[in-house]
Parts: sequence; structure tokens; C-alpha cells
Amino acid sequence: MRPLELYVHIPFCVKKCRYCDFLSAPASAEERQRYVEELCEQIRAYGVLSGDYHIVSVFIGGGTPSILEPGQIHAIFDAVRGTFPVDSDAEISIEVNPGTVDRMKMKSYRKVGINRLSIGLQSTNNQELKMLGRIHTYEDFLETFVLAREEGFDNINVDLMSGIPFQTLKDWMKTLSTVAELGLEHISAYSLIIEPGTPFYEKYGEGERAKARRKREFPDEDTERLMYQLTADILKEYGYHRYEISNYAREGYECRHNLGYWNRAEYLGIGTGAASLMQNRRWTQGEEPEVLSRANQMEEYMFLGLRKIEGVSKSKFQKDFGCIMEDIYGNVLQDMYDKKLLEESGDYVRLTERGIDISNYVMSEFLLED
Repeated sequence: MRPLELYVHIPFCVKKCRYCDFLSAPASAEERQRYVEELCEQIRAYGVLSGDYHIVSVFIGGGTPSILEPGQIHAIFDAVRGTFPVDSDAEISIEVNPGTVDRMKMKSYRKVGINRLSIGLQSTNNQELKMLGRIHTYEDFLETFVLAREEGFDNINVDLMSGIPFQTLKDWMKTLSTVAELGLEHISAYSLIIEPGTPFYEKYGEGERAKARRKREFPDEDTERLMYQLTADILKEYGYHRYEISNYAREGYECRHNLGYWNRAEYLGIGTGAASLMQNRRWTQGEEPEVLSRANQMEEYMFLGLRKIEGVSKSKFQKDFGCIMEDIYGNVLQDMYDKKLLEESGDYVRLTERGIDISNYVMSEFLLED
């Protein structure tokens, strides 16, 4: 049987944040219940695969999955376990937002086998949280965190965000150190991106006035770069190592589910907007699968794998594709070495510190012409 990761999408939230472009929205209790029922039917429909795959990780993402009632979470896991064999040591995560969970929900998560929480905090500064449109305060987060520990959760991630309007370098360093001192197992630290279709885009996106406002209110480029560089330094002092461009963990607590994405493991996505990759076919809910060409697979191997700090393995590339990496990417690799954006480390090709700063550019160089 082949390993399979399972992603379950819950597209509901209490209120859209001002920066959020994810497929999520508020919904009534009745709408949420109908969705869960349909979700369970979708999961069971994949029973035809159960003889070929076993589940190695489950990730309940959103939206805000913690908006669901305990009985709805139980129904989802009854459907999963009734359809697929789930490894006894599977990593099973759920995204949680402060202000949407109580002790009963935490107990229900433990009961169904959830062993990892990912808490959306973003900042320890209440003014910044209000600016982002979050529904909670830092004090609400602390209540959620303490509750999770009391209920036995020993694998907790927190999401943090830098580059927030009016945020200073000192503000960001305080958020990092305050969270790190809590002794969490994992920290995801992302920079705010202004996405089309969001309230932030309307305010800061297009037009001369919006650009002027953005220049006035956002940290400048040098400050943002320093924020990123100091993130790794500060978190290293607290025992976290960076294993992916934006992710830091204590030893042994790297997110196995996300590592699967970056390693091009097979995964099945259930629910509105969820994506799947199985047998080199990729699709999202309601769309026809796209069969990935050999060139597509090579591209993904490179630009997904280079997100990992360890980089990409040359021997695995040769094993997967039947040729050496230099046969396909020799000119690109040499150019990136010359520019000090990539380096070799034994069997691995990886980003340098300078390469990490402009990683999107580096990764785009590995796209192949049709």
C-alpha cells in the first residue's frame, strides 16, 4: 500500500480578515452542517482507493475549522477512518483560531486522534491584530494555548506575520521572542502579501494614492529583509531550526504533512477548493485532472524542493527521472552558483542566504519551456 496525505478543507470563518484571499466565508449553522454531510459523502466516495493507500497524515484546514461543532469533527473522522486505513502514528493536524474553541472542542479533538494544533495568532500586538481584522486578542490566544496544553497537546504550531502596516522592527522582534518563550514546538513566520480581492488590496494595492499610502504605512524593503533575517537568528536562540523558507521547528517537530507537499508526496484534497496530486495527476475540486508531463514533474521537484533549507537531492532526481540534474538544468545551476544564489552541499543543491532573500526569482528559473 502506498502512503497518502489527506487534506480536508473547511471554508468557513467568523469574519474575513482584511488580508485574506483564501476560499472562506461566514456561513449559517445549517450551511455548515450541510457542508459537513456532503464532505463525509465525498470522503466515502474515495473508498475505491482504500485498498491501495494508507493515510500517513491528515490536515484539517480552512477557513477556520475550529468553528465546527465537536459532533461535526467526529463525523469527518468517522468517515475518514471508515474509508481509509490510518497509520497509528499519523500526524493529524487541525487549524484553530483563538475565540472559536473551548475545552469541549479540545477534548473532542483529542478523542478523534488529532495530535497537532496550528493556531492562527499572527501577532502579540493587539493593535496589529485589529489592523489585520482578526477576531481575537493576544490574551484570547494565551487562553487557547493554555487550554491546549492542559488537554495534553504537545505539538503546537503558531502562525505569525511580519510586514504589517505600522509594524516596526522592534515590534516584530517582540512578537517573536514573546511567542518563542512559550516553548511551542513549531512556528510559521510569513510576510504579509497584499492579494487582489481583499480589503487591504483596495486600500494599498493599485493607484497612486494607494501606493503612496503603502509606502507611508508599511515597513520599507530593507526593514522587511532585516525582519526576515532576524527571525532565523532570534528563533535559533530559542532552539528552533529553520527547515523551510518560512517554517521553524524544534528537533523532531517539523510538519510532516507540509514536508510531503514540498517532497511531491501523493495527497488527496477533500472539500471546496482542495487540491490533489495522485499518480502525477493534479486537480482541484470540480475540475478535470491535469496529467503532469515529465517536464512539469521536474519543475515541481525543483521549485517545491528548494523551499526546504536542505534543498533538493541530486541522486533522488536521477532516480525519479532517469537522468542527472545537470543534464536538464546545467546552465541554470551554473548561473545560480555564479550569482551565489545556490550552493552544493554533498548530494544536495540548496538556496544560499542570499538566494532565500529572492527565492521566488531563483525558483522561477527552473521552469522549462514547453
